Amino acid sequence: MDPNTRGPEGYGHDADDESSRPRPPRDPLTPDFGQHAPTLARTVQLVSGDLLLTVNPVDGSEIEPCPPAERPSRPEKLSAADRAEADRAARPPVPPGPTRPAPPLLARQDEREQLVRLLARGRSVRLVGPRGAGRTSLLDLVADDCADLAPDGVVRLTGFRRTPDDLLHDLFRAVHDAPLHRPEQDELLACVRDIGAVVVLDDIEFGGTALDQLLDATPECAFLIGATPDVPAPSAESDVEDVALGGLDRAAGMELLEHVVGRDLTEDERNWAGDLWFESEGLPLRFVQAGALLRQRDRLRAEAEAVDEYGVFEDAPPADAVDTESVRDREEVPLPSLGEAAAPARLLASRLSPSARAALRFAVALGGEMPHQAHLPALVGDTHADAALGELTDCGLVSPIGTRYRLAAGVQIQLEAAGYADDVEETALSAARHYTWWAGHPSVTPERVSAEADAVLAALGVLVASPAPAADSSGTDEDATDPAVELARAAAPAFAAGLHWSAWERALRAGAEAARAAGDVTEQAYFHHELGVLALCDGRLDRARTELETAIGLRGALADKRGTVAGRRALALVADRSGTAPGLASLTATAGEEVPDARYEESQSPPGGVPAPFPPVLDTSTLVTHQASAPASPVPSHKGRGGVRGFARRNLVAAGAGAVLVAVLGTVVTLGATSDGDPASPSTRVGVNPSASQGAGDDSLGADEAAGADGKDSGDTGPATSRPTDPGPDGTLGTSDDPTPTTSAKPSDDPSGTHKPGGGSSDGTTKPPSTTRPPSSTKPPTTKPPTSTRPPTSEPPTSETPTSEPPTSEPPPSQPQSSDSASGPASSAPASGPASASQSGDTGPTGTETVI
Repeated sequence: MDPNTRGPEGYGHDADDESSRPRPPRDPLTPDFGQHAPTLARTVQLVSGDLLLTVNPVDGSEIEPCPPAERPSRPEKLSAADRAEADRAARPPVPPGPTRPAPPLLARQDEREQLVRLLARGRSVRLVGPRGAGRTSLLDLVADDCADLAPDGVVRLTGFRRTPDDLLHDLFRAVHDAPLHRPEQDELLACVRDIGAVVVLDDIEFGGTALDQLLDATPECAFLIGATPDVPAPSAESDVEDVALGGLDRAAGMELLEHVVGRDLTEDERNWAGDLWFESEGLPLRFVQAGALLRQRDRLRAEAEAVDEYGVFEDAPPADAVDTESVRDREEVPLPSLGEAAAPARLLASRLSPSARAALRFAVALGGEMPHQAHLPALVGDTHADAALGELTDCGLVSPIGTRYRLAAGVQIQLEAAGYADDVEETALSAARHYTWWAGHPSVTPERVSAEADAVLAALGVLVASPAPAADSSGTDEDATDPAVELARAAAPAFAAGLHWSAWERALRAGAEAARAAGDVTEQAYFHHELGVLALCDGRLDRARTELETAIGLRGALADKRGTVAGRRALALVADRSGTAPGLASLTATAGEEVPDARYEESQSPPGGVPAPFPPVLDTSTLVTHQASAPASPVPSHKGRGGVRGFARRNLVAAGAGAVLVAVLGTVVTLGATSDGDPASPSTRVGVNPSASQGAGDDSLGADEAAGADGKDSGDTGPATSRPTDPGPDGTLGTSDDPTPTTSAKPSDDPSGTHKPGGGSSDGTTKPPSTTRPPSSTKPPTTKPPTSTRPPTSEPPTSETPTSEPPTSEPPPSQPQSSDSASGPASSAPASGPASASQSGDTGPTGTETVI
């Protein structure tokens, strides 16, 4: 059966059965070659104190108060197995390929025992020695001796470019199991206070008060600190003892050199090593490098059989100062000069493989940082370039520092003098492009990016310092993104998610500077936003406010709504933390905009007071008179009392006006309904263009005439009220023979008050024509209308005799007084027209007095 073209037997079916059924069509291959969906942005949520931080590499990180349900509990310490794994991770990686045995510790036994003894007592000690004196090797041996001294074991930290706060967080993560959790300062101090471990801290860069703060925060820890003589010493109050570490003596130097070379030294080589010991002051690093020079000399002198035996240096180029023909003639290769032995980097590098020399160029361009061995094949372009790290460590050109490697002491200057720094910008640009792709790849964890932080930041620093050469060598157009900005955008979110916040801040500041130099406002706004979020997490509220306001202003100019919203939320959180929370108006305002002052608008009270929404309900049996007006009381000021109360008062007044209007309309409708059967209804007498006018004292609009001072009608021969005016046959008023009074309360048929042609009235009774002349007297009436509320009937009233005197014992006031109604003071105009009708006690259609 063909393995490439499988038949039906390969699928468990017989050929006959398969031939009877049609084969399903193959799926088209177009989707495989189509455009794939873009990779989703990698967002990480972590807890920083009481804040929930969402690292968003697209629009900027979002920060908010952490809900109580999502806050992590107090972190627990690692188990013994987890501590052993963490200790292995804290060591530098082993170089690939065959490894040489580590050189023995010579002439260091006294210092070793002294350090162990002090640590066993719980004392902290500093091991002070120059670079290349073997501090790291001695610290590793002492750490192995103290593995069982403390309950939390041994914790290895590096102080290279680390602050005291960074070291506290590193110590917390090395002992506690707290993924994606960065505790606040109080919680951090409470956790590290309970740690009891031997902390091996190498390459520390601070001392004095900062070191005292670190020691005071960890009272249960014993520190073994490695420092150089130029690092400040601890304060006099600190209980830290210094142990000096010097060079080796002559005999120890010779022994170390023989161990590195792997054979006994000749007399010439011993004399040469003696001069080297005097010049180097016995530093072990110089003897390791000198042994590498002697090994290279031996390989150059060896025959082809020796080269095949070692099988390593077949591609090694000859030394610059060695004649190839003399080597072939088996002539003696001279020993390196004393100057070459004192600065052996150039000579050692010239005899290494091309991959090792290319790796050295990257290390020089990155400020001494050696890229991880996993990156060397991609950077160098050789699949076996990872073996170059083994060559460099054997020669003593690189030395371990923390979890990585750096160029050894003095190697950077020597290689720069040898021409390895001629193409620093191009080499750094190549490294930056590689790290940009690698840091943004979804398969790379934030922890791996954080472990390579120093190399990434070194490449970023070179690009920021020299943007012009990097842009010219890129070969891209002017619209392309700056390589430094791209690297900072890719690495900064990974540093934040990996809890390496010192590297996060350095990447953000370098990216902001690069974006400002490139004129990229969008990226500049992103970096300022991230700096504000970082400052907020650290509790630097003033710095956070400045950075966030800058980012909001830039994003507002770009109309970036999503970024602006994220910035405003973070800024509101800053205001809440600082105790200067703005109002609702300023929360919605963009930074830089003026917030107008709040205005309180309300209606102003009328001069006479606020009218009542409804007329007062009065007893219909009570006489209503007008009283003299009194001075209006001052209206209380309503300033500052607007809002809902003023709005409700306006609604109440409007409702009252509506109620009055409804009452008037109801009266009109009632009049119309009751007058439908009356042929003399006023509605049937209205002309096409009616006109009505009324002068002072004119009663021609259908109202009753005003009575004079004597109680009689002024200037009118007809009756003005509903009382009987004819005594009848017997000559006595109030008897049964009196005629029925006319209904003068009804409105006149004609607007002008005149009778129709024919002289008859509308009710069939003969009535003298009314006159339109003005009344003879304009004085107000002195008689009171009757208090009876009964409707007029055809029967005359018998219980009351009309008289000109008022029925009450209290005389009426001679002048009008102020009214009790809410409509303000009453007018003092003469009682004429409709006003006289209301004062004379006319009854409406319902039989009650209408009080206006």
